Amino acid sequence: MDLDLRKLRYFVAVAEQLNFGRAAEALHIAQPVLSRQIRALETELKVQLFDRSSKGTALTPAGVQLLEDARPLLTQASALLRRVGVADTFTVGFMPGLIVTPAVRQLAARHAGLQVDVLRTTWEDQVEVIHDGRVDVSYVRLPVPLEGLRHVPLFNEPRVAVLSATHRLAGKESVLESELAGERRVQHTDPPGFRSVEEKLEHVAMHGGVAVLPLSTATFYSREDLVHVPIEDIAPNEVALAWAAHRHTPLIAEFIEIAQQV
Repeated sequence: MDLDLRKLRYFVAVAEQLNFGRAAEALHIAQPVLSRQIRALETELKVQLFDRSSKGTALTPAGVQLLEDARPLLTQASALLRRVGVADTFTVGFMPGLIVTPAVRQLAARHAGLQVDVLRTTWEDQVEVIHDGRVDVSYVRLPVPLEGLRHVPLFNEPRVAVLSATHRLAGKESVLESELAGERRVQHTDPPGFRSVEEKLEHVAMHGGVAVLPLSTATFYSREDLVHVPIEDIAPNEVALAWAAHRHTPLIAEFIEIAQQV
């Protein structure tokens, strides 16, 4: 039997999220399509991979085993494609709030027939997508683990406090970190963990607290029930372009040059 790597990627997304809706959103596909692909995979393998009930979605023993085997298989498949040099595609990763269109357009305009794709990353996977070959280069927000990577700094940007519009500090022109000392910080590392900027902002809007974000991210996700206030005495966020240290291709070198100029 030939194993469809696309269905395998879909399976891993659902297995990691244990939620078909969130997995579909992360994969940028409709939930019914994702559900059909998972059912098709179960039919092909002749096993049930998920227990679906009113309590939620859980992996079956067969699903646990497949997840354990699928991750290294997908990593190897992606690395293989990169090693043989898929010369007609180039993928750029970027963190929320960053606008990469000008650089992407320049690279595409210089190379007729080159498909230049983009992939939005998160705090959790912005380095992982470089190591596993999903992107050729990625705009990362430092600090990140730099083992096995090369990077060039691009720019710094201020960080702001995102607050409910009714918060006591919402009307201030700026704040000091000391003024936020008693506030609950909403961070991606907090249990149960906020996987996206959208989840952080929903939590602040509903439950209060403060999310500290780069200015461009806060601006990109502006909404009426939230405000962002500059923090005067906090270090700025550093944005860099990163790529795998073992990869040396003309397209990567060219994109680095473009990114530093736009």
